[in-house]
Amino acid sequence: MIAKNTSMESTEVSSNYSTCDVFVYQKAAVVLFPIFYSVVFTISVCGNSLVLYVICQRKQKFNSTSIYLVNLALSDALFTLALPGRITYYIRHFDWPFGDLICRLTTLLFFANTYAGIGFMTCISLDRYLAMVHPNRLQSLRSTKVVRRVCCLVWLIVFVETVPLLFRSTLHIREDKRTCMEYLNLEGSRFTPYLLILACTVSFCCPLTIILGCYAKINLLLRDAAKQNSITGRTKRNHRANKIILLILITFVLCFSPYHVNIIQFMLRKLHHEPTCEELRAFKMSLQVQTTLSADPQRFSVC
Repeated sequence: MIAKNTSMESTEVSSNYSTCDVFVYQKAAVVLFPIFYSVVFTISVCGNSLVLYVICQRKQKFNSTSIYLVNLALSDALFTLALPGRITYYIRHFDWPFGDLICRLTTLLFFANTYAGIGFMTCISLDRYLAMVHPNRLQSLRSTKVVRRVCCLVWLIVFVETVPLLFRSTLHIREDKRTCMEYLNLEGSRFTPYLLILACTVSFCCPLTIILGCYAKINLLLRDAAKQNSITGRTKRNHRANKIILLILITFVLCFSPYHVNIIQFMLRKLHHEPTCEELRAFKMSLQVQTTLSADPQRFSVC
């Protein structure tokens, strides 16, 4: 009986999705999205090249911050590889011409870029925190040897998080077109809402909490220094570190919060009732726009 009810529920959900046209905004999207992604592609190529050139031209040895910045630029460069495919997809009115494997790789590159970016921005915040709040006691954690290991760990975590995308098709036939990397293509399991809420909590909420904590701690340090009228070179460096973390925090919130907050609120509602067609359309439209924000040309401001 349970299996029968589950089957009926799955069929009903599938029918609801198949009869709901969530691509009603397509006419505007096929114009705006190619333009936006073309701009992102240009900024990404120029910005990443400039960041890598400037860091490599420095006479002094790589320090902890520069190593994190190189990895941040590399994560952006990986996503740049996927942009021509997305631009073509939108120009062709949401029709993917490159096959299932390339669609899976594009999906993997997008999410790897997003969560590698989150990881390395969090690492930069922690690095500034250690440099300013614990300038003597914990400096061993900022050695290039340790930092390289941390970067390898971040990439390993991102790989473990995203590699399952290679084993699930994100290509879907809709009428006479093949859609790629659309939310509805990832549906099909009743555990999806729970998995997405867990993923957003671990991969977004936890890093955001860490960055906020670093910013708050350095702010308290600066306030204590101001009360003591201690205007020293170290205090000035602390102000600079505080500005860097504030910039990371603003970039983080602007680029990643809309997407993850939208996912969380929709999944929580989905656990209580099956979304209507209007709700699906609104979610799809907002998610598409927020995905473009996660492409993140603003991340170069951190560099």
